[in-house]
Amino acid sequence: MGEERGSRDTRPFRLWWGLAGIAALGSLMLLAGPYGAGIVFAPDQGIAWYFWKRPDPDAWSRASAWTLYALHQLSLWALIYHAQRSQPSYSKSLHRFNALALATNAVFVILHIVQTRVWYDGLAQDTSVFSSQVSVVLLLVLVLIMENQRRGLFFGWSAPMPESVTSAVRRYHGYYFSWAIVYTFWFHPIETNPGHMFGNIYTLLLLLQGSLFFTSIHTNRAWTTALEVLVLVHGAMVAYLSSHSLIGQFVFGFLAIFLITQMHGLNLSRAKRGLITATIIAAMLTWYRGDFGTLLAEVPRVPIVEYLLVYVVIGLVWVLFIAPGRLVRRTRAGGAR
Repeated sequence: MGEERGSRDTRPFRLWWGLAGIAALGSLMLLAGPYGAGIVFAPDQGIAWYFWKRPDPDAWSRASAWTLYALHQLSLWALIYHAQRSQPSYSKSLHRFNALALATNAVFVILHIVQTRVWYDGLAQDTSVFSSQVSVVLLLVLVLIMENQRRGLFFGWSAPMPESVTSAVRRYHGYYFSWAIVYTFWFHPIETNPGHMFGNIYTLLLLLQGSLFFTSIHTNRAWTTALEVLVLVHGAMVAYLSSHSLIGQFVFGFLAIFLITQMHGLNLSRAKRGLITATIIAAMLTWYRGDFGTLLAEVPRVPIVEYLLVYVVIGLVWVLFIAPGRLVRRTRAGGAR
């Protein structure tokens, strides 16, 4: 079923238009602050504690966060479902569902600003702090799986993966990506400290990318790789603001993934790849100042976790989605015989 006539804007969509919109929403977040003024936060209770949540939640504060999150999430899922049923071609211009997705995200971002000003509450009140972090990590892992055939997993080499799994991930990744991004956005109240603000902007960038499905920007490799790599800035910033430690783990851990995997999907010459590699290694050695023990203890953590999770996720997709379908088909075939 194709899109109905007149449902697509014929003007090419420029990425900077979306970035300008993000800048406007980020400015609105800053202008509407401060948000937590007058709130006496509970003392930090350790690694599993999320500090920025009101100590006296009530039914209205909880309902505001969960209701608006659910409406935001269901709206985007409905648009993704509609887009997939429409089966449009990829285009430089916006389809109608792209325009609706952009408008939906903008409206709910503004609603979250208002909701934080009034109730200062988020999903963190009722969920684990690790749920938000893990959701984004799994998003990055799914990208590694989807891009394996194109750019490889290790230095351009495509790791063996079941085609049924990679096809399922490519087909349905939008639903998971939408959930991970929207859930993370509503997990936090809006805040204006540097760590939160960069997290807000990064989330808005991901919402922008998620709104542009079936457009050429959605598959622009420089743009998508930049979104993957930007996570290192957020991780490093949070590490710096929280304890001033483990900055190198996030910066050079994610840069290691860039060198091992992501760089090889950008059609760079061998000379450019060599120059980038030498620059990153020199920066890493300068940062650790000859302390190879700390370097070897910190830098491998992020890539090891992500590459191991690739195969954990492949196994989970197979067990939860592929194997039951095959079992059902075999059972039906046996019954027919």
